[in-house]
Amino acid sequence: MVARRLPPLRALEAFVRVVRLGSAKAAASELGLSPSALSRRVAALEDFTGKRLFTRQHQAMKLTDDGQAFFTAVAPKLEELAEAVEAQVDPGRVLRLHLGVPTLFGGQRLFPRLPELRSLHPRLHIDIDTSPNMESRVGDTLDAAIVLSAQPDPAFHAVRLDYNNVYAITSQALAKEIGPVPDIAKLSRQTFLIHHDLPDSFNAWKEAMKLEKLKPASIDQFDSGQLILEAAAQGLGIAIMHDDHYVRAQDERLARLFDIEVESPYSYWFICRPRDLESRPLKIFHEWIVKAGL
Repeated sequence: MVARRLPPLRALEAFVRVVRLGSAKAAASELGLSPSALSRRVAALEDFTGKRLFTRQHQAMKLTDDGQAFFTAVAPKLEELAEAVEAQVDPGRVLRLHLGVPTLFGGQRLFPRLPELRSLHPRLHIDIDTSPNMESRVGDTLDAAIVLSAQPDPAFHAVRLDYNNVYAITSQALAKEIGPVPDIAKLSRQTFLIHHDLPDSFNAWKEAMKLEKLKPASIDQFDSGQLILEAAAQGLGIAIMHDDHYVRAQDERLARLFDIEVESPYSYWFICRPRDLESRPLKIFHEWIVKAGL
């Protein structure tokens, strides 16, 4: 059998990086190349195929129809090649992911599903970081993070994981004392418990309740979802949290105040730098969390 002539792997890698990152500059930076060196690799691939894969305007590179067809045909095969090579690597080698996760999301939603991920990818191991300011640390000490946000920085690749309503949550005893109808006099004597990641939720809740003038006795700030729910269960105040937090807690000590739907300004998002999606551990986790529907 006559061996087929193949294009240089480095040229294919440069082409795919430009397409996936959407920028020749970003692709050159990630590959550690000068812009001219990257351009030469793409040009070599165009010479090999005999097709113009990109149109060039100043520093911008836009896929042609031939380029899109080539990418559609080749990118999956490169992924298959990467998986085939990975399968031949020392089976004891660990794939490591540094992931930022809010404690409540980790306990309620991620950890119950991690055995499923481990069974699919036994070599993938995840270092969990619950420290604050996750978004600012992605790309530095974190490979990726789950963040509670209205809208992550557009520089990140972001996948929205849910949509939520705002609940006012407290102890069963305090709920009975306050009653089923919003009463500004009663509520003004209460302490409200607000999560650092949900600062606008209280205003959204007050507006929906038509309690814009409500000034509670105190507003206590928390940076832990688990602790804020425990404080509410102990009757220390009214927690402004998400419906999902309340439902998943399955804590009979807790009660929801007032049956009125309030859309939350916040959602959980999975975020990472676009270029880091080429990393095998991150790629595995990204594909899994999108399909898992946590």
